[in-house]
Amino acid sequence: MSLGREVEEESAARAEVLSPAFRQKGRDQERDGSEAGTRPPMTPPSRPPVSPRAGGSLRTSRGLPRGLGLECVMAACRVVTAGSEQAWLEAAQAFIQETLCPADQKTDTQLTHLVIDSVKTIWLSQGRNQGLTLPLSYSFVSVQDLRTHQRLPCCSHLSWSSSEYQTWAQEVEPDGAPLPREQLLLLGTLTDLSGNLEQECRNGSLYVKDNSGVLGCELIDLDLSWLDHLFLFPSWSYLPPARWNSSGEGHLELWGAPVPVFPLTISPGPVTPIPVFYPEKASHLLRHRSKLRDVQANLAGKLVQLSALVNSHKKAYFILSLGASSPAVSHVPIVVQVPAQLVWHRTLWPGRAYVLTELRVSKIRGHSYCVWTTRPSSRLLPLEPERVQELELAGPFVETDPMQPSRPTPRSNNFQDRKGQKNLVQDSRLLSYMGTVTRVLNEPAGLYELDRQLELCLAYQQFRGLRRVVRPGVSLELQDVHLLQSVGGGTSRPVLASCLRGAVLLRGFSRRKPETQSPQQAHGASLYEQLVWERQLGLPLYLWTAKALAELACKLCPHVLRHYQFLQHSSPGNPSLGLQLLAPTLDALAPPGSPARNAHKEILEEPHYCPLQKYTRLQTPCAFPTLATLKEKGQSRAWASFDPKALVPLPEASHLASCQLNYRLAWSWLCLLPSAFHPTPVLLGVLVASSHKGCLQLRDQSGSLPCLLLAKHSQPLTDPRLIGCLVWAERFQLVVERDVRSNFPSWKEMSMAEFIQKQQARVYVQFFLDDALIIPVPRPLLRSTTSSRPSQTEPTHPEGPHMGQSRLFLLSHKEALMKRNFCAPPGAILEVAKATLSFLVSGSWLGGTQRKEGTGWGPPEPQVDENKDQKVLLIFLGSSVRWFEFLHPGQVYRLVAPGPHAPALFTEHGSSCISQRPLELAGCVSCLTVQDEWTLELESSQDIPDTLGVNRALPESSLTDLLSGNFTDCLVSFSAEILSRTLCPAPLWKKPESTGALKDCVKLTVALETAGCEFPPHLDIYIENPHLPPQLGLLPGARVHFQQLEKKVSRSHNIYCCFRSSTYVQVLSFPPETKTSAPLPHIYLAELLQGGRAPFQAIASCHIVSVFSLQLLWVCAHCTSLCPQGRCTRQGPSCPAQTSVSQASIRLLVEDGTAEAVVTCRNQHVAAALGLCPSEWTSLLEFVRVPGRVALQFTGPGAQYESSAKVKEPLTLFLQTLCTSLCVLRPIVLAFEVERKPSKVIPLEPPRLQRFQCGDLPVLTHVNPRLRLSCLSIQEPEHPNSVGPLFPD
Repeated sequence: MSLGREVEEESAARAEVLSPAFRQKGRDQERDGSEAGTRPPMTPPSRPPVSPRAGGSLRTSRGLPRGLGLECVMAACRVVTAGSEQAWLEAAQAFIQETLCPADQKTDTQLTHLVIDSVKTIWLSQGRNQGLTLPLSYSFVSVQDLRTHQRLPCCSHLSWSSSEYQTWAQEVEPDGAPLPREQLLLLGTLTDLSGNLEQECRNGSLYVKDNSGVLGCELIDLDLSWLDHLFLFPSWSYLPPARWNSSGEGHLELWGAPVPVFPLTISPGPVTPIPVFYPEKASHLLRHRSKLRDVQANLAGKLVQLSALVNSHKKAYFILSLGASSPAVSHVPIVVQVPAQLVWHRTLWPGRAYVLTELRVSKIRGHSYCVWTTRPSSRLLPLEPERVQELELAGPFVETDPMQPSRPTPRSNNFQDRKGQKNLVQDSRLLSYMGTVTRVLNEPAGLYELDRQLELCLAYQQFRGLRRVVRPGVSLELQDVHLLQSVGGGTSRPVLASCLRGAVLLRGFSRRKPETQSPQQAHGASLYEQLVWERQLGLPLYLWTAKALAELACKLCPHVLRHYQFLQHSSPGNPSLGLQLLAPTLDALAPPGSPARNAHKEILEEPHYCPLQKYTRLQTPCAFPTLATLKEKGQSRAWASFDPKALVPLPEASHLASCQLNYRLAWSWLCLLPSAFHPTPVLLGVLVASSHKGCLQLRDQSGSLPCLLLAKHSQPLTDPRLIGCLVWAERFQLVVERDVRSNFPSWKEMSMAEFIQKQQARVYVQFFLDDALIIPVPRPLLRSTTSSRPSQTEPTHPEGPHMGQSRLFLLSHKEALMKRNFCAPPGAILEVAKATLSFLVSGSWLGGTQRKEGTGWGPPEPQVDENKDQKVLLIFLGSSVRWFEFLHPGQVYRLVAPGPHAPALFTEHGSSCISQRPLELAGCVSCLTVQDEWTLELESSQDIPDTLGVNRALPESSLTDLLSGNFTDCLVSFSAEILSRTLCPAPLWKKPESTGALKDCVKLTVALETAGCEFPPHLDIYIENPHLPPQLGLLPGARVHFQQLEKKVSRSHNIYCCFRSSTYVQVLSFPPETKTSAPLPHIYLAELLQGGRAPFQAIASCHIVSVFSLQLLWVCAHCTSLCPQGRCTRQGPSCPAQTSVSQASIRLLVEDGTAEAVVTCRNQHVAAALGLCPSEWTSLLEFVRVPGRVALQFTGPGAQYESSAKVKEPLTLFLQTLCTSLCVLRPIVLAFEVERKPSKVIPLEPPRLQRFQCGDLPVLTHVNPRLRLSCLSIQEPEHPNSVGPLFPD
């Protein structure tokens, strides 16, 4: 309950004796004389309440006798009022004695009467007191009561009625809540001393003081005669400290002129006029310092310039300049540095005229120029022309000394960001401005919005005292403020920034109630000061840095990190986390080592030069989007660039059936680099391990993003201590895998989005740790961002648990992460077994169990049987799945179990979780299930003698074992580069179980990495459930190591591999950032007979000898049945499609003088083989549409052929003539791939014996078998008469 409300309750209790009509009249009076709105609660003070407690029999009366006349009612009212006033006066006297009178003084009746008279005077001035001579609803409040009990902002206006307050408050309500009104009376002494501090500790601040304490205050227009006098403050507001303010100090805002309790003594003016020098002559005197010696002078003039209050080297001062009405007259600077005179800064108004007495000339240390300075006896007086007398200069002072400049000359100093170019440097404009604060942009950084149009930056001044007052609604006058336009760095509006030369003057308080301060707005002030005063950042870079720190704080605080730790002042032993993150960018744009700012030179130099004088527009160096925003941008880019016509371009798409087309569009991917965005994003988040997916994630306030990390090239991530660290990466790849379920009838509808049934994306990032900045975060300051137990995301460091045991093991093999079924342990309730995400590793124990000893581990316990095989199978399931990304073969790990020592802990857990037969197959003697609370630590294998001889190279199967058909259904291991990745409708060795099995299988085509092989062989790898979706990073262009794939041979005698539960996959490198396709080699056909040394794809210049066969047909796009007349032969319920596509194939015999080859061309390549242009090819296909199919089979060179159509039909005759003409039988440049892959295991056809006729003599010779090639493209040679170069490249 507030202090003022106690009086209301007392009055209400006494008013119960009155009639309803009189009570209504009392309410009207109360409404006119006090505030009736809701007020913030205030807990009762510990001392006796100051509110009146009137007694009497009227307090207990619950009503009046019936028939009581109006006269009796009025009489009762007067009795109640008289009693209330007496109680109020008694409470006032007690308050004055306790709060205002000296502790050793008895009751001061005169002081009490003066206080009551002051209150009456203000109360009666409103003219609406309805006969009440005292504000009975108001109660006195002390400084201590405000500081201790007033938790919410409030205001008090003794001279205002309720209607006046409501009018005042309504002007605020559209933009915010007005300050609530309290009915409190505040008295105190106005002083510039805080507590009992010495005079030298004065810093220019104002305070209100009584016997209970001291409270800081702000006053718009201070009269120096008010200092150290007792006042009644009729209008004031109190703002308690913000929730996050560690100092716990509120402050007062004194709205109107205070009312003195004791009459102020007005000092009489001087008897004789004060002799003064005006600015023009005073500047002449500065040039003759040697002649002045210790002469004192009085200066008079108009205040033309007022600097900020500067604290430098533990000394506070400000500089004012007096001038004349004419701008041509030079102005003279005066330094005020006497502590008792610093309060002058609050009373000076630019444009007014003043007299400063007893000044002396001083030389500023470290500078060559002189200034006027005040003495302790100096006074500040308003200039009254009739009370001053201008002095004239004597002869010696008229001459000027050219060797002693009166004002300092400018010196060049580079305060700007070092990346600016000279021709882009702009000059700021110096001006004065009066405006209203409309929004707080960043209070610790000193950034505000003025008049909804400008940004105001106060960071280049020492504005700590002003920070507590400035909020929306405050009016400010800015003297000599810099206007900077087009500063860049994400700031689009003009900026007003004040340096030390200019003053920021308070011209009006805000009526608005302060908004609830967030932790971000409460921390970081010292950090921002460090950026300006130590790092010497220019304004464009400072604005960007402030924005970046705010973005980073929103990303990481408070659930990941804490605000005070992230925005703390940076020191050598305790660096700021925020500056650590921004250090690379800031060091590049503004290298440290800039000279410190010189306040005297910044204020006094002409022309003026300061950090704000020149600036360069800043190109935003980078941005810090949240992970959710980065993910959203990646998805947006991926779907915006998803174009079916680009993925399956024409004319290839025009020959594909519907199922083929949709499978080609089912999976695609997009890799986005930071340079693809503007501004360039920086990846930032806390590294966590997911126990639900088994992958690593970066996490911030917005969510998480899966990531794939490599320690360095071809090296996996092995150190679990990275979990919980803050990761900063400027170089990364944002990968978006697109999965599309579509039912395009044919290529003609590919531009219609309605045929896309479902689309989803998998977004993740991948980068190298060498390209990232890793910042460990202290455990007490790191908060979990999941609802799971901390042990599921944050491993305990070795220094964490005081009790525990561990055991070392060498990992030899890791199996795939997949869903597995495990049998229930004995005694468990039998339920339906559910597949659980898990993985298994096999390895060997290295020694026995070790106990925790301090911060290290004790010696291993002796084993019962030292000769017993130490091989073990570890099962990771549940929360322990989070360790999947850190476990790799060949590494030594420590398995840590926190808690008290338990015998045989690492030998009995989960021993019945798996049957004995799989253990025997794995060569292990025991099985152990890793518990959720257990953790892993990476150990250095160099310190363990048992591991020195262990081969840590990745296992590789020989090329002979891989491509040989002698060993089938065996496990192979190899490294390869992924060439392509596609989705298959069903495994090729199985019959599809349903037509909807679109994602049953993923096919990877890889190029094997073999030493000394210029053209590596290709191999197909199939991934099916439960290994889907594939793990992160299996992308075209990536280098991957596959371990324990199952090798198989298809019915067409091709070798392929497939995933099994024991398969281990390790990504060795990411796809290259720049895709470069090497040109195909130009070879002779005979080189293809050299086996493994021949390329799989190449170019050859050859000649078409003859055509073996030609087939043109139209098939149904849905069921691929024949379509004569454009109609499907199965059209009906079994085939609802009405679209047909053309298909074509031709088999050619080509030779280049070294060998012959049979080339198969399909679809669009047939037109190139026949030498037809696109229009001719389209016309030919339209003629074929009528019969639906035309096929010609040539038995050899010449005119003999077989045709599926009638021989005499014009179309058949045309094709026969065309295939035997020189338009087809011509030189070409053929790009091809070999039909017989290296993975084909059937033996090569031996050379055949062939008879040739050489004149009259028959000749028998061995001829190599004809090569079988598939056409990739056909180009016309540059010289048609040439079959190719003699020596091709």
